[in-house]
Amino acid sequence: MDSRLFKEVAYKSLDEFVYGHAKKPVHLKNGMVIGGGTLYPELNFTLPPMLISESTMPNVITQYEEIIHGACSKALELNAPGMLVEIELLPPCTFNPQWGIEIAKVAKNIMADYEAKHGLKSALRLTPVDIREGKNLKHMYRGEHWDNLMATFKGAAEVGADFLAVESVGGKNLHDEAIMNCDLPKALFSLGVVACHDMTILWDNIVKIAQENNSLPSGDTACGLANTSMVLANKNFIPKVFAAVDRVMCAVRTLVAVERGAVGPDKDCGYEGVYIKAISGTPISMEGKSSACAHSSTVGNIAACLADCWSNESIENIRLLGGMAPTVSLENLIYDCRLMNVATSKGKALEMRDMLAESDRRYDPQAYVLDPAVVLKLSEQIVKGATHLERTKIAAAATITELREAHKAGALDLPAKEVRYLDILEQQLNSIPADQEEFAHMVMKQTTPDKFDPAKYDLTAK
Repeated sequence: MDSRLFKEVAYKSLDEFVYGHAKKPVHLKNGMVIGGGTLYPELNFTLPPMLISESTMPNVITQYEEIIHGACSKALELNAPGMLVEIELLPPCTFNPQWGIEIAKVAKNIMADYEAKHGLKSALRLTPVDIREGKNLKHMYRGEHWDNLMATFKGAAEVGADFLAVESVGGKNLHDEAIMNCDLPKALFSLGVVACHDMTILWDNIVKIAQENNSLPSGDTACGLANTSMVLANKNFIPKVFAAVDRVMCAVRTLVAVERGAVGPDKDCGYEGVYIKAISGTPISMEGKSSACAHSSTVGNIAACLADCWSNESIENIRLLGGMAPTVSLENLIYDCRLMNVATSKGKALEMRDMLAESDRRYDPQAYVLDPAVVLKLSEQIVKGATHLERTKIAAAATITELREAHKAGALDLPAKEVRYLDILEQQLNSIPADQEEFAHMVMKQTTPDKFDPAKYDLTAK
């Protein structure tokens, strides 16, 4: 067994598994403690539709300045105990690292100014887009795409980004093919082999950059993987049970970031973060009803049960009746956090957690697998695996069993077609060869180089 793999879960009791509290809280220089008892809002935003080029960069910078000023002013007005700001860079600002670095510098300077003048505590999470995609990609770990991604991380850390994060795309093309065909073996290979391999190399580099530049490596997310399943399932293009199983499988690859040195908080759009917290004890950021501005979901309340930061996904900087959209979104987040923090102060956090869970879990398998009790139960099974592939396979099998038993017990509402698909997924899982090389050969016969080229990952085709 790899010595970096977590051998047991971090939480032994459901009574200590709750929002705002993490076994391994993250302490910031300004006194903020993520996972130390206070739930913080984390604002995520993006630009309105506009061209990003050298000539328009002054306008781009102005947009970011307005957003950060608006957010800081609102946080002060509403007496927020602190906040996180996440900037998910758009592709041009990672392909051109100096643009992304300048955005990070401007944002951090404004936030630092509000802290110095008004005492508003805040932290900046900088998330370059993983640009390692497209027909022009030569290799995942060398060449223009890789160099620009690493340069953006390094530059952002140098100008003061508190946290570095990414929504990595290793194995995504193969995983997309698996989703469209509801092919569990192919999904298992893309996650348990390809994605975990990619995460190991990627996060070794991110952690090194963070440590050398006084920043913190926070975490990754399966946004391009399990979230794709979620969106398709919510549109009834694929079974919801497939998306639920896929979510839990993705936890193994997302956990690799922590195995390699990430400290949290895990990223908001990775709903599998609850498993990361259960196994590693690191704090997590989550989103739910607050992310309706970006996408619909069936996990609006239950996603908050274990959050240490509460986020809104991403919202364009457009004007609403109540003000600019990011500022309005932050107001919603602050009020959510205020309520949950008051519940904690009155010793009612567990009651709040359980009400949030009960309001969602029975209506969708994707919500059910986020229930804290289910998360701990499945996590205890996952850590028994000796390899990433074995753990991903255990995640799939344990989730299928859990969903079937929950339906039989009347704890989960599933249409007949969803129940039938649990049997199909189990049959697919049982067809997978035990030998990894044989498994790889089986998958490679069923795909094409445009979906997965092992050479680009420094993997040997079998």
